Amino acid sequence: MAELSLTVNGEDHTVDVDPAKPLADVLRDELGLPGTKQSCSTGICGACTVRIDGEARKSCLHMAGAVEDADIRTVEDLVDGETNELHPVQEAFLEEFSFQCGFCTPGFLNSTLSLLDENPNPTEEEIKDALHGNICRCTGYVAILEGVKAAAEKYDPETEVEAAGD
Repeated sequence: MAELSLTVNGEDHTVDVDPAKPLADVLRDELGLPGTKQSCSTGICGACTVRIDGEARKSCLHMAGAVEDADIRTVEDLVDGETNELHPVQEAFLEEFSFQCGFCTPGFLNSTLSLLDENPNPTEEEIKDALHGNICRCTGYVAILEGVKAAAEKYDPETEVEAAGD
């Protein structure tokens, strides 16, 4: 066991855990953030995808001790804590009916946000490439692709950065 300092969703946390414990488990068990889902525990399904320093990463493959100095963002970070307004990426997924059961949705949302922060106008091939590590067992992927396309129209990374700085 070790005392680790983690920055999650802009807040500093100190946890006493085994540094080799998967980040997904620390987020859920120690920090009470249930949006990060763990399914396969092997990095195949993408349900546990979070953003680490802005990049989509599978939290089941990252050990807590290895991300101590990183900026970790989970799906809980997308909803505005003061107004409870959904993030534009979440709104787009809702409008396009991009999910059914919702288990995989946090991973898809984080992968989408990471993509759009880097490339606000992706082609369909670029979207497919960015989502290739996320699996949905309920839907056909057409609605998810449409959700990402709609998110690209709604979400402006520059505006979001300015709003976050206010």
